[in-house]
Order: sequence, then structure tokens, then C-alpha cells
Amino acid sequence: MRKTTRRNDPQGLRSRILDVAATLFQARGYKATSMQELQQAISVSGGALHHHFPTKKSLALAVFQERVAPAVRAAWIEPVRSSPSFGEGVSTAFARIIEGIEQRGTVTGCPLNNLALELALSDATLRDAAGAIFAEWQKALAERLETTRGGHALSPPACAQAATFIVAAYSGAMAIAKAEQHPRPLRETSDALQSWLRERELDC
Repeated sequence: MRKTTRRNDPQGLRSRILDVAATLFQARGYKATSMQELQQAISVSGGALHHHFPTKKSLALAVFQERVAPAVRAAWIEPVRSSPSFGEGVSTAFARIIEGIEQRGTVTGCPLNNLALELALSDATLRDAAGAIFAEWQKALAERLETTRGGHALSPPACAQAATFIVAAYSGAMAIAKAEQHPRPLRETSDALQSWLRERELDC
């Protein structure tokens, strides 16, 4: 049975709006998803929807900040920070993402990549929102890289470049995986990154 949101639970309704919007933006794209479709999917009045999010842009910004950013932290930043080694953190991030794809049976892509690619040229505010998440992600990887054996010999800018390379490698692999509807590119990229890290003593 479909769970409905109580009218006297404004925070619950707001959370549900964000959940549904994030799902639809991921599946259809931001521009292809209308506020009317969101209203119908959530089973809420237009007044209630616009009370929480007066514009579609304000909703997109909230999705970036409250759904996409936490997803990146959970999928990438937390494993890298909490794993015994940097290499294990990267491997864990890839493995969990691949496992999720196999369980769903479909590759929907990275929510950050999807929205960034769609919106970067059309809206500066939304582009900045995506850029801020990428920056946080790369900064977290760079800081962890600095603690590795090989990272001790690198300058902070060099660690930042390595972090950008890892994010770019993952993002490209996810794009190919989405096009092929198969996790193979992610597995191969994960293996290649592990070799790259080991050669530079950045895995430990």
C-alpha cells in the first residue's frame, strides 16, 4: 500500500517531495520533469508543493544540497575516510555502487553527473551547486591521499590533481556503464585505478 504523508507533518511532506523529485530528476532529467508531474507523483496540492518550493529551481537546489550531496558523501567520501587504506576505500566505493546496479538490474548513472551534465550550460546557480559537490568530493580524496605513503612525497596540488583524476575516471566509467547498461566499465576502471594507486604507493 502506498504510504501517504500526513497533512500535519510538513517536514515529512518536504522530505517526500525531495525524495520523489530526486528520483524523477535521475530517471527523466530535470528539464523533462514538470512541477505538475511532481505534484501528481506525490499526491499533493499545488499550493502545498509551492509552499515548500516556490519554484522548480529552488527544488533543484534543495535536491542538490539535501539528496545529491549526502549521496556522494555516503557513496564515496565516507568509505575513503573510514577505510584502513585509501585503496581499500576506493575499492569499497566502486564495489558498493556495482552491487547496487546489479540489485536494481539497471544503470541510472551518477545523480551528480546526470544533473551536472544537463544543467551546467543552462543555469549558473545550479552549475555552482553541482560544482560545490564535486569540489567537496575531490577535497576529501585529496586530503586522504596526502596521508598515504606516496602522498607524503607529493605536494598538495599534486594530490588534488590525483583526486580529480580519480573522480574523472569514475564519472567516465559510470557514463559508459549507463550507455551500455552494464557495470563492466566500472569494474575495469576500479581494477585499473587499484593498479595505478599501487604503482605510486597511494593505496596505503
